Amino acid sequence: MEYEAVIGLETHVQLKTKSKMWCGCANEFGAPPNTNVCPVCLGMPGVLPVANDEGLRLTVLTGYLLHCTIPRFAKFDRKNYFYPDAPKNYQVTQYDKPSTANGYLDFEFNGGMSRVRITRAHLEEDVGKNFHFDRNSGVDFNRAGVPLLEIVSEPDITSPDMAYAYLNALKDVLVYGGVSDCDMEKGMVRCDVNISVRPKGQKELGAKIEIKNMNSFSGARKALEYEIPRQIEVLTKGGKLSQETRRWDDVANITETMRSKEQAHDYRYFPEPDLMPFEPTEAWLEEVSKRVVELPLARKQRFMVDYELPAPDAETFVNDVPLGDYFEKAVASAKNRKAIANWVINNLRAKITETQIPLAEVKVKPNDIPELVALVDNGKISSKIAQDVFAEMFTSGDSPAQIVEKKGLAQVSDTGAIEKLCDEAIAANPKSVEDYKAGKVAALNSLKGQVMKLSKGKANPALVGEILEKKLKA
Repeated sequence: MEYEAVIGLETHVQLKTKSKMWCGCANEFGAPPNTNVCPVCLGMPGVLPVANDEGLRLTVLTGYLLHCTIPRFAKFDRKNYFYPDAPKNYQVTQYDKPSTANGYLDFEFNGGMSRVRITRAHLEEDVGKNFHFDRNSGVDFNRAGVPLLEIVSEPDITSPDMAYAYLNALKDVLVYGGVSDCDMEKGMVRCDVNISVRPKGQKELGAKIEIKNMNSFSGARKALEYEIPRQIEVLTKGGKLSQETRRWDDVANITETMRSKEQAHDYRYFPEPDLMPFEPTEAWLEEVSKRVVELPLARKQRFMVDYELPAPDAETFVNDVPLGDYFEKAVASAKNRKAIANWVINNLRAKITETQIPLAEVKVKPNDIPELVALVDNGKISSKIAQDVFAEMFTSGDSPAQIVEKKGLAQVSDTGAIEKLCDEAIAANPKSVEDYKAGKVAALNSLKGQVMKLSKGKANPALVGEILEKKLKA
């Protein structure tokens, strides 16, 4: 019997706010343990939370970026459970009335487009972090109360590779939108995997097994690559799968049982009595909607269509937004767009990497690039000379035309002058002449190089080639 996997993901993302969700404590990584805490985030008796407006805005902004519906009524709830890293013994979250619902994410996968539906993206607070030592354990509550967005997908994912592509596409959207930095090393993105397998063609889902403890997207993919065959093997051998929670062991590359799981946890949800329901006005929503940006996939497709760039070039500009913006300014009124992209990617970016000068401080102005390309296309300078001109542009900030004029770099296209140089090269290189006449075409390039050397790179290469051929055939 052939089986198929059904996968849903729960992605937890820390929002990019300066302070925590219910208090004024700093939302920052790396502070000494338990220094960014106060009575509110420590859950002391009698304290009252106040919602962080930016946290609410980033939640709704995420909803817009993921094509979600934004309800006009949402509320906060208490999710009750006892665990050392939860200082209140409950977590403030959204249960039956979340701030966003029913969206989707489109992304490239396997040479085509895929869509994963988003069930909801609801706002909640993070908890602390447990540390285990040789003889004792400790809890750092610096992270407790940090605004966290849980993005829940529908079970539309069918393979480990598709899960990996979805997670990366989701991260790109969130970073592009300014919602989160999504730094996995700082714990800003964490995900849980819900997976079941079923006979191919069957509509009913199999037993749902949740996998926790994945600290990277590649870890999620590896966990699925292990878990899917494991579940299929159990069913193939006549066994039965039960709903449970498993953990991923990143060292042993296996999943292990953590606890059996009933059909639903009894978290005893009830409305958070200390927080008013969230009822955004149309004016407030309109203000948030102005922060919606062009998403990575849309930007890539636009660069490929509008500027006729190949996918790798478009991806470069998608991955480096300031560089892409610079290119768009440079290409605004230019014809040879691919050449401009080449100069921006291969030359400008290389110089920035080499010198560590930020793009904002680079002296080469966007309109200098098309001017340089035009000088090459019009035969005013050779492509080799253009490299020298660009190096001077980067250093001095002068325009290409100024540099060419000042240094006398204009390309020689005078037929008579080039003929003299060709005669010199032919006379000085009898062996290359002999090789060419013997049918060795590469010898022509050797002679051409000699002419370019004699002209100090100024001779028109195309004209040099033509004249040499005529003279050698004659």
